[in-house]
Amino acid sequence: MAFWGKKKNKETDPETREEKKKGLFRRLWHWVKNIDWKDPVTRWKVMFVSLIGLIVIGGGGYGVIAFTNSPTFCSSCHEMAPEYSTYTASAHNNITCVQCHIKPGAVNMITHKMKSLKEVYYHVTGVPEQIVQTEEEAVTNQNCLQCHSKNRLVTASGDLKVNHKGHIDEGIPCISCHAGVVHAKIAARGINTEEVRGNYDEATAQKIMEKKYMAPNMGTCIDCHDKVNSGEKPWKDVAYLVPPNPEEMEKKIEENNKESAADSGKEATSEESAEGAAHDEKTQDIIIQAIGKQTKDAKVSMECKTCHKSTDIPKSHTAVDWNQSHGGTAIAELDKCMNCHQDSKWIREIPKEDLMSILKLKQQETPGSKYTPNLTVVKEQARINNFCSACHANRPASHDQSNYWLTGHAYTAQTAEKKAECFVCHDREKPVEGSTETKAPTDVYCQYCHRTGFKSDVQ
Repeated sequence: MAFWGKKKNKETDPETREEKKKGLFRRLWHWVKNIDWKDPVTRWKVMFVSLIGLIVIGGGGYGVIAFTNSPTFCSSCHEMAPEYSTYTASAHNNITCVQCHIKPGAVNMITHKMKSLKEVYYHVTGVPEQIVQTEEEAVTNQNCLQCHSKNRLVTASGDLKVNHKGHIDEGIPCISCHAGVVHAKIAARGINTEEVRGNYDEATAQKIMEKKYMAPNMGTCIDCHDKVNSGEKPWKDVAYLVPPNPEEMEKKIEENNKESAADSGKEATSEESAEGAAHDEKTQDIIIQAIGKQTKDAKVSMECKTCHKSTDIPKSHTAVDWNQSHGGTAIAELDKCMNCHQDSKWIREIPKEDLMSILKLKQQETPGSKYTPNLTVVKEQARINNFCSACHANRPASHDQSNYWLTGHAYTAQTAEKKAECFVCHDREKPVEGSTETKAPTDVYCQYCHRTGFKSDVQ
């Protein structure tokens, strides 16, 4: 049977030799051709059928778009479990995902739906190891301003003085500061990978939605302000705003490994140590600016009072002898000290984490637990914390005249408590090469001179 027309057998049906039976398309064509388009009734019928057709097609299309725009649709793919779980635990759980992730406008909606076909392809052929936001899909200010006003001068807490309008008019994206408000920066923390997606539920999300990852990170503000003072506009590069793509990072690491294949492991280690030292020095330089110990011409002041409305340097810190007497306060109230002086508040980088370790740690935490004064913990913090070592790495004023200090410093270390203060900066014994213990900020160790020990030996 031919689709256009069926040819009869001349011998069995001779009557069809002159007239062939028409196929489906041919009959339809003849029907359309024979329509009397001048007949008003016919025109109304065509308009009615066309209208019904448009309603069916339009309604179906709208239904498909509405369904694919719903958070329920997003959660239907297992690879989105981390993103969906954190979304439900956030303050934005009363709006849809597309209100943030698709620019306003019908054209942008349709364009995004077309581009999203690649996600269907990935879902079928192979889900990426980690879901990250690409530079093309970064949340724009247009999305945020659908709900939020840019005429805000303070944060919700009332402590930070932030001219939102000034930032937005300068072209600074909202996500420069508010990148973790919905998903708590799980991509940057590396806890939304394939191997842990099955562990995500509402309870898990509640445990990882920590304020320090949801609220603006002070280190982000400091890093941006420091770059502005150097004549840069870092927000112009979208890569500065979104988490790095792990696949691209792996490629870069492989390329770097190939380039440095000829170098010895020792040289590579030395290079890494130099980079780490340079990073710490940069962090300490920013800290010194922030506390007002170093002033210089700057477009944006780095002092705390520039951005903070109520939080200021405590009065106890302004005492003349604070530099010499704050050790006792640190031992008694280290938890309070860390509210301002922890490194994570002064740097922009988000450290990689392990989801299972986070969940285990949260299970072990006891409600109402308080810090117990511990000299060992304080000494460790003083050595590894960039804020502490910014000053502890410098020679104290009392130590300036070495010849007098070496012969007269015994009176400052007469008790176990006083000796403990010395051990914050000095190792008691010569550091062991390759030891995992945190090295003191100075190379001078006590047993270099006290080779026979102390009169009252204190560990």
